[in-house]
Amino acid sequence: MTDPVLVEVLRGDIVESVHRGAVAVVDAAGKLVLELGNIDQTVFPRSAVKSIQALPLIETGAADRYGLTDRELALACASHLGEPDHVATAQTMLGKCGLGEEALECGVHWPTSHDATITLARSGAAPSQLHNNCSGKHSGFLTVCRHCGIENKGYIAAGHEFQEMVRETMQAVTGAEHSADNRGTDGCSIPTYSIPLRNLASGFARMTSGQGLGAQRAAAATRLMSACMANPFFVAGTKQADTNLMELGAGRIFTKGGAEGVHCGAIPELGLGIALKCGDGAGRAAEIAMTAVLAKLLAGNAELSSGLREMSHRTLKNWRGLQVAGLRPGAALN
Repeated sequence: MTDPVLVEVLRGDIVESVHRGAVAVVDAAGKLVLELGNIDQTVFPRSAVKSIQALPLIETGAADRYGLTDRELALACASHLGEPDHVATAQTMLGKCGLGEEALECGVHWPTSHDATITLARSGAAPSQLHNNCSGKHSGFLTVCRHCGIENKGYIAAGHEFQEMVRETMQAVTGAEHSADNRGTDGCSIPTYSIPLRNLASGFARMTSGQGLGAQRAAAATRLMSACMANPFFVAGTKQADTNLMELGAGRIFTKGGAEGVHCGAIPELGLGIALKCGDGAGRAAEIAMTAVLAKLLAGNAELSSGLREMSHRTLKNWRGLQVAGLRPGAALN
């Protein structure tokens, strides 16, 4: 099966290149609402599933024991830019459970934010693991380890007691096998598992509807997703697609991107879960595709759908500030 064109890249009025991919939308009962391309292909969801990976933070009681705020819960589900508020929030999370930056095992990199990098460099300071875009997620992991009395050293490794907790949670929510046979290593060093897009969409339908999760897990999922929708800056950062989409949705849209062109989302009021993958791994295309899918699914709300359609068309400028190109949804998403 050849996946359809999800996004077109224009130079002037001429299509210069295209991004193909697949999209799955599933309702609370597990029924397919939208199917484009090969949704049974397996993909590594990468950072798109951080909210599912964060469920143990609520379910074990760790979040309540250490008094985590909604902003901190959002950061536990985040791929942040390393902006000052992100770094400070991760540091506070660690401090609440009695740990410091040295306990993290996500690695050091400069802030993803260009402005934050310049500010940090000008100050003469060096980046730390707190600037890692996954430091919030890892701070949440460490919080669970401390609460449950699990040895936190090596918490990133496959087979570690905590990673087994995450693996079992992911498997239960998505309904897809998570084993050594479909395991890889994510950029932040934790295990990641390749599963079908169909299952990813189903997992987010369960996360947003609670159906099939059980009362405790459903409540945990609602709490995490609500925290993210109320604090989108802490899920992503300034001018990021997930921030913009959740701000526009104002509690009606949840989205989370992952590396290599994966994007997942949910519409709570409709009980819908969404998962898509651009085959060439282009994040810019996945963002446009997700926005267009949301516009289709929310067509009943003229104002919100109109805002999403406008957001799904992006202009590109050159270094002189001239508009030279653009991105738009392909025919499959119109």
